[in-house]
Amino acid sequence: MAGMNWDDLQIFLAVARHGQLVKAGQSMGMDATTIGRKLQRLERSIGQTLFEHRRTGHVPTAAGTAMLAHAEAMERAAAAIHATEATDSSLSGVLRVSVSEGFGTWFIAPRLAALTRDHPDLTIELVANSGFLNPSKKEADVAILLARPRRGPLTVRKLTEYHLGLYATPPFIAANGPITSVRRLPALPLISYIPDFIYAPELKYLDEIAADLHPRLRSSSINAQAQLAASGAGIAVLPCFIGDADVRLARLLPAVDIRRSFWLAAHQDSIGTPRVRAFIDWLVAATQAERALLSGHGCRVVLSASRPGEATD
Repeated sequence: MAGMNWDDLQIFLAVARHGQLVKAGQSMGMDATTIGRKLQRLERSIGQTLFEHRRTGHVPTAAGTAMLAHAEAMERAAAAIHATEATDSSLSGVLRVSVSEGFGTWFIAPRLAALTRDHPDLTIELVANSGFLNPSKKEADVAILLARPRRGPLTVRKLTEYHLGLYATPPFIAANGPITSVRRLPALPLISYIPDFIYAPELKYLDEIAADLHPRLRSSSINAQAQLAASGAGIAVLPCFIGDADVRLARLLPAVDIRRSFWLAAHQDSIGTPRVRAFIDWLVAATQAERALLSGHGCRVVLSASRPGEATD
């Protein structure tokens, strides 16, 4: 069985056990077409037909029956390796974490030192950027996502809610007069995402605040947006864990309170490994300890002075 891809063997096992491409795909978080293509690739690589296509489904051939015994033996060996890792109290190896740019930079990175000091043999790869690696394909050991994944062999849990608000510098607010109504926002320079580069619907914030808000400054990077706001260029919608952590910024219009959630996902094969379990436990504890920051209740400054007779929303 040299040269065969273990992922393809898992496809083979799923088809052998479920008897149909659709059901095998559902168990693997894939569509039937992908399952069929991977199965054909496996058959070409070994030069044998593994299944007969009958009206009732896929039935293993003699070669498929022989392959099944070998594949199940490999599966048992892999499970034994995972069980050994799960009982090993030492944390070592590489842990790859996929996370959004803002949360990875402003929340996780400043707190990772405590975890790495406790586990000096653990190497952490923090992939913090726009878009996410796919834990279903084992591109990352842990993914912190903006929405709950609906498919794939994953263990998923809600990590935390977080809030977003409007932020600008005190000098910007002073220069533009009291900003106490969302009706003033269209006349002010707003900072937001480039529409063509919004990689998740959860990042569309402005429509939740008011209609016809058109940002003059746009960036695909939430960190760049935060820096633009901190430079005095305008008003940005920022997560409170960014806006409240930057001493150059103040929150305005506190009634504008946008809520989102982070979700934790890990592949079912790796969720029980000590390093994955330890990281998840650490991150859950960190978010619970920082609820005030994540919710915006720890905001230092809210500028809300109004002009006489000016309405507020």
